[in-house]
Amino acid sequence: MVDFPLLSLMTFLPVAGILIILAIRGDQEVVDQNTKHMALYTSLFTLAFALFMYTRFDGSSAEFQFVEHSSWLKPLGINYHMGVDGISVFFVLLAAFLTPICILSSWDVIKTRVKEFMIAFLALETFMIGTFVALDTVLFYVFFEGVLIPMFLIIGVWGGPRRVYSAYKFFLYTLLGSVLMLIGLLTLYAQTGSTDIPTLMDNPVARDLQMWLWLAFFASFAVKMPMWPVHTWLPDAHVEAPTAGSVILAGVLLKMGGYGFLRFSLPMLPEASAYFADMVYVLSIIAIIYTSLIALVQEDMKKLIAYSSVAHMGFVTLGIFTATTQGIEGGIFQMISHGLISGALFLSVGVVYDRLHTREIERYGGIVKNMPKYATVFMILMLGSVGLPGTSGFVGEFLILLGAFQVNTVVAAFAATGAILGAAYMLILYRRVIFGPRTNDDALSMPDLNQREIGLLVPIVLLVLWLGIFPGTVMEKISPSVDKLIGEYNEKLEVAAAQGETEEEGPER
Repeated sequence: MVDFPLLSLMTFLPVAGILIILAIRGDQEVVDQNTKHMALYTSLFTLAFALFMYTRFDGSSAEFQFVEHSSWLKPLGINYHMGVDGISVFFVLLAAFLTPICILSSWDVIKTRVKEFMIAFLALETFMIGTFVALDTVLFYVFFEGVLIPMFLIIGVWGGPRRVYSAYKFFLYTLLGSVLMLIGLLTLYAQTGSTDIPTLMDNPVARDLQMWLWLAFFASFAVKMPMWPVHTWLPDAHVEAPTAGSVILAGVLLKMGGYGFLRFSLPMLPEASAYFADMVYVLSIIAIIYTSLIALVQEDMKKLIAYSSVAHMGFVTLGIFTATTQGIEGGIFQMISHGLISGALFLSVGVVYDRLHTREIERYGGIVKNMPKYATVFMILMLGSVGLPGTSGFVGEFLILLGAFQVNTVVAAFAATGAILGAAYMLILYRRVIFGPRTNDDALSMPDLNQREIGLLVPIVLLVLWLGIFPGTVMEKISPSVDKLIGEYNEKLEVAAAQGETEEEGPER
C-alpha cells in the first residue's frame, strides 16, 4: 500500500462525483434523482476507502501512515504532503461516515436547487477530509478555509428565515480568526523556511515568538470550536441551517479547532501552550457552566443542543491543555463521541421538525405513545449526551476530568458541575418533549420513525453504545500518537527550562 495514493483518492473522490453531477442533463425531476443517487454513491465509496484505511492502519505505531509526498511549489519549498496518525484517523472516519447520512437525511427534505446542494456537500467532504490528512501548512490552510465556502452556501441558501444573517455571521467570525492564523503560518515559514508540519513539530521556535504565534493560532481554532466568548455564531448557524448542515457542522467542523490545537499549538508552540494553559482553563470552565445555564432556559430544541455543543467543546479544550495522557485521550474521544451524539440529536430534531415544522419545545409533549421508537432512540442519545456509563459520552468526560484532577483540582471541580448541568437540561428537554402534557393534537398524530429514519439513526446509536462499552476500539489506536505528543511536549519544555537556567547563570558567572 506504500505506493497507492489512498488518502488522495479518498480526499478527491467527491470532486469526481461533482464533475459527474455537473454533466447530468434531462428533466428536472430526473436530474434531481440522478444527482442524489450520484452524491450518495460517491460518499459511500469514500466511506468504503476510509474503512479500508482503518483496517490497514497500524495502531501500534505513532508515526504518520499512508504518507504521500511530492513536490508542489518547488521554488518555495512547499510540498504536497499527506498522512494520518492515531490522532487524525478517526476524524477522517467521522467525516466519511456522517456525509452519506447527511445526504440521505436530505433526500426528501431539500426540494429546491438539489443539484447545487449535493455539489456543496461533496465539496465539503473533500475539504473536511483534506484538513485531517494534510501534512503541509499551506495544504492544511487551503482545506481548512475551503470548508467555509460550501458551509456558507448550505446555511445561506437552504437555511431558515434568518439564513443570510447567520451565514454571514458564521463566515465573518471564522474568516477573521483564520486570517490571523495565516499570518502565523507565514511567520513560521519566514523563520524556518519550511511548511512541512512534521518538520515544524520537531523544531520549536523562540519563546517570545511562540507567544504571538500561539495567539494567532488560538484566534482561529477558538472560533472554530467554538470557545467562549467567540461562540455566538454557532447557535444562529445551527438554528438556521438545514438538518444536514447542522449535523455536519456539529459532527465534524467543530472538531477542526480541537484538531488544530493538537497538531499546531501543543507540538509546535509548547512553551506558549504551557504559559496560556491557565487562560484556556478559565475560558473552558466559563463555556461549560455559562452555556449550560443558557441551554437550561432555551425553548428551541436546536438552540438548546447548539449551546450544549459549546459546553461539550469546553471539556475538550480543558482536556487538551492539561497535557496529560488521560486529558488529551479524553479530549480526542470526546470529540469523536460528540460528533456522533450531537449529529444524531440534530437528526432527531429534524425528524419531528419535518412532521410539525416547528422546533419549539412547548409545541410537543406526550409523543411517547405515538412515537415509541423515536422516544427510545432519543433516550439513548440523550443519555449519551449527559455521559451515562455505558455510552461513549461517559468515557471522554471521565478521562478529561481525570486529567484535570492531576493538574488542578479546583478546575476539575468546576468542570464536574458541567456534567450535572448537562444532565439537567437534557433530562428537562426529554421530559417536556416525550412525556410532557399532551396539549397539541398535531404532535399526537405524528407517525413514528420510518425505515429511512431508522436506517440513519440506529447505526449511530449502536456506535455510541459500542464505544461506551468497548472504548479500546479507539484508545488502542490513538494512544501511541498521544504518548509521542506528550513525550515530545514535555521534553521541549525541559530543554527550554534548562536553557533558561543556563542563561540566568551566565551573567552571574
